[in-house]
Amino acid sequence: MSEQPGRKKLVEAAPHAAFDLDAIVKTFPETADTLLVDQRLTDEDEASARVFRVYKPTPAHYHATCDEYLIVLSGRATFFMGDREPFEVGPGEMLFFKKFTVHGMPEILEHPLFMVSVDTPRRDPSDIIFVNPEDGTPASFVQARQ
Repeated sequence: MSEQPGRKKLVEAAPHAAFDLDAIVKTFPETADTLLVDQRLTDEDEASARVFRVYKPTPAHYHATCDEYLIVLSGRATFFMGDREPFEVGPGEMLFFKKFTVHGMPEILEHPLFMVSVDTPRRDPSDIIFVNPEDGTPASFVQARQ
């Protein structure tokens, strides 16, 4: 894979990194205009990782280029994926789904809701496809932090 113009790899200086997730989540804003705000941790071709806060329920959507692993750090929500009925998720739980699996969070039960996402291979930030296109765009879905 060739690197996109303007994209800088976040872990270039060494073949490893350590992240203080508690410190990172404390820097997120209390409110947002988008459904999510995220901060990339790694951005390699093979996989990308990010921590994000969910501010509003997320409508049904999928990703066309990658599988996704989600780890709940804090908060509680109802979640659905594939043909599974919605279920509650909370801290310490990990979810996994393959590309093209429709998923979303219809209700946030406890704030703040923070998650870590690992996408394999790397997910381009624009790879958010809403089942109902009227539900939004990648720009209305997530705001990236530097």
